[in-house]
Amino acid sequence: MAQQITKDMTVNQVLKLYPKTVGVFNTFNIDSCCGGNRSIEQASKEDKAALEELLSTLNKTVN
Repeated sequence: MAQQITKDMTVNQVLKLYPKTVGVFNTFNIDSCCGGNRSIEQASKEDKAALEELLSTLNKTVN
């Protein structure tokens, strides 16, 4: 089973662990190129994505 993805992990951490999550970040309009060093929580605020929905989708994708 995959490690739980949390709001405190950075976008880059998640992408390194789970490359298949790139599509999820794209769907939620999260900038994973220039904004990859941000925490998922920070990225969701700045890119106006629903944090809980994003985390849920990321975790479903990797499990």
